[in-house]
Amino acid sequence: MPPPKDSPPKDLTPPESSLPESSSPSAAPDIEARLEARLGRLHARQRLGIETDVEQRAFGQGLNFFHIENWRPAPGVISKTLKLSGLYWRGEKNAGKVEVRRNRVRLAGLDPAFDGYTILHISDLHVDMNPRAMARLVELLRDLAYDAAVLTGDYRGRTFGSCDATLEGLAEISRHFTAPAFGVLGNHDSVRMVPPMEEMGIRMLLNEAEVLKRGAARLHLAGIDDAHYFRVDNIEKVAERLPHGECSILLSHTPEIYRQAAHADFDLLLAGHTHGGQICLPGSIPITLDSKLPRRYGSGAWRYNSMQGYTTVGVGASIVPVRFNCPPEIVLHRLEPA
Repeated sequence: MPPPKDSPPKDLTPPESSLPESSSPSAAPDIEARLEARLGRLHARQRLGIETDVEQRAFGQGLNFFHIENWRPAPGVISKTLKLSGLYWRGEKNAGKVEVRRNRVRLAGLDPAFDGYTILHISDLHVDMNPRAMARLVELLRDLAYDAAVLTGDYRGRTFGSCDATLEGLAEISRHFTAPAFGVLGNHDSVRMVPPMEEMGIRMLLNEAEVLKRGAARLHLAGIDDAHYFRVDNIEKVAERLPHGECSILLSHTPEIYRQAAHADFDLLLAGHTHGGQICLPGSIPITLDSKLPRRYGSGAWRYNSMQGYTTVGVGASIVPVRFNCPPEIVLHRLEPA
């Protein structure tokens, strides 16, 4: 678990041995053993096996038949097109202008002790390909007050290859957290990142839950593994362990599981993945959300039945580090009893 607020600062840079390349044969046995000890043999072997099956494949895997993020020429093709049009540098500048948004969430089941409890929501960092956005994020973190931080996946830029640069960037960001931090994996992430991320103080929730406490009051925070590409989410496993009638929040990389989450009696779903479209028409109208869900759930606050939700447009940009009509964001969710 992350240190309490009054703990002295410490060097959170993961040791070199905890930053394995996903393709390194010498690192594989150690990380696999650590994952089996952490997640259980079945989940660890399942996630690692699926990653091996689908890594670097652009066609015929995951939710969509064609995944542009797995197509190696995509960044170069898109970048050259934007540069020829003269728009690339404007989009790159836009991608570094991370904003702080505030969202008030009134929950019927929230214990009054949690009135004003604030959750910092960060998503879709794509750390290794968005240096401007990461520098801006560190600046913003220095002045924010919050009770918990949640990270809803996609820490890596590509969907394959080494995680080293991503983990080094995450270590720098994690030094600036002033409250307990929790995270889930996204479709760009490898499960091999879990041990080093937890060594940084980020408690990863992979079909698991934690209890947040204020005195005798409790708030349940759950998280699922990636539901978009790897399809290793298990809402039922998490939900059946939560006490009926107590307030619960679900972290998911993608909001596509909103129906399952609502019918599992979660009160709030926090997600990312869509980037709000990233390249949008004027009026923040997304050209595509790369998701199977209604567009009203693609960004911002929304509601499905009795469950509330928020889909952040994220901090970083995917494939190429540009944004148009869709500024990046971090979100402060302030909880209040209804």
